[in-house]
Amino acid sequence: MARRKNVFDPAELLLPYQLAWANDEARFKFALQARQTGKDYSSGFEGIRDILAAEKKGEKRDWLIAAPSERQSLESLQKWKEWTEAFKRTLAGYEEERQSGGQGLLKAATIIFPGGSRVVAVPGRPDTVRGYSANVLLTEFAFFENPDATWRAILPTITNPLRGGEKKVRLITTPNGIGNKAHEIWTKNYTDGRPGGPTLPEEGRDAALRRPSAHWSCHFVDIHKAAADGLPVNVEELQSALSDPEGWAQEFECQFLDVHSVLLSYELIASCESEIATAAVPAEFWQTEAPFPIDMGIDFGRRQDLTVCWSNARLGDIAQTVEVLELKEMSTPQQVELLRPRLERARRVCLDYTGPGIGMGDYLAGEFGEWKPSEQKYGKIELCVFSAGLKVELFSKLRIAFENRAVRVPVSRAVREDLHSVNRVTSDTGGITYRAPRGAGGHADRCTALALALRAGQGQSGAGQIHLFTDRPANRYSATRDAMTLFQ
Repeated sequence: MARRKNVFDPAELLLPYQLAWANDEARFKFALQARQTGKDYSSGFEGIRDILAAEKKGEKRDWLIAAPSERQSLESLQKWKEWTEAFKRTLAGYEEERQSGGQGLLKAATIIFPGGSRVVAVPGRPDTVRGYSANVLLTEFAFFENPDATWRAILPTITNPLRGGEKKVRLITTPNGIGNKAHEIWTKNYTDGRPGGPTLPEEGRDAALRRPSAHWSCHFVDIHKAAADGLPVNVEELQSALSDPEGWAQEFECQFLDVHSVLLSYELIASCESEIATAAVPAEFWQTEAPFPIDMGIDFGRRQDLTVCWSNARLGDIAQTVEVLELKEMSTPQQVELLRPRLERARRVCLDYTGPGIGMGDYLAGEFGEWKPSEQKYGKIELCVFSAGLKVELFSKLRIAFENRAVRVPVSRAVREDLHSVNRVTSDTGGITYRAPRGAGGHADRCTALALALRAGQGQSGAGQIHLFTDRPANRYSATRDAMTLFQ
């Protein structure tokens, strides 16, 4: 039989470090890898190849994907779908299960193969991973809300051979501080001159990474290794654009520097979600009067990020969302035109007066007046320079507002994911800051706008407010509902 020529092999799409990961057959693997270097991409290749090989033998193979957020879980699952197409195979089905309908929290998303194999994607929380018997991919494991508890929840299913045979485990992540389960596993098993072991000569590294006592095969890929292996990225340009030495060291050079924790957990966000809070209102709303004050926060973006104008109605002791206006790739004059009727209705507005927001801030303060009592200025616009101190104040008070159930936000997947994306970072010197990854949906622009809107409403009790609530908690929801029907 003549040998077929020019047969495409999907493995040809992988760079050397990605192929090394995919071809490593160790049961337990850990990749500490820089941002945007294809962690999920190469893991999806390995998983689909594994499933197709099993089904060719008439067997079923299940995989579980867990990530810090539902967005990341679904994005990782999308990579598996794309690899299925690259292997010229088709899926038998796709299922998605959510709490309380289409905008509720994701329970699980599943792709199904003709032979019965499944890939299930879930948010990485103890309650969502518990009970599955499958091979496991934990993506961005260090960024889970509680990686230690999630690891404890999933461990019985991957170590019990009676539940569907021996399971494979893949941990892929960028460093996210010290003291968590990801940091612990890595430092106990990786011995290449970083925490956890002595420096080894080049020829001794591969053997050390697979030493029998460790059980983990470790792969280290910083941005320099990825670029050397062909990743099309200008390292110097990227570092200059980031302009954050600590962020660069941790996210691109894979150094463990500080301690991270999620600012707002899914459970905390869900406790403040309300069907009454609205993400949008008719345009005529801004042309009418309502018996409650409106406070606004604006996070300005011009090219890469969104401009978000978050409007809260102050109903007694509750800041209830009226609108989350999102503007993308829109000129500043166009943005001002859309914002003007909203600003005319607002009682007070806090605006991010940093970087590209300076020009917008100067223009709006000139039109609507600046709020700066220390200089006897009592206009509408407070220009907020995002210093480290202000960020701590804004996001700390945002967290307190959620804990006190003093804010109502719309039931929206986009809003939920944005609020969940912010991390509280504590350095080894005790300093605190807040960070969020930049993605297609923005850079925590909604969360920042909400924090600014809450600042606009602080210290505004008394004149201009309506107090609808008694001391009985049961009355709070009803009163809010009745008030909001005034403009629905």
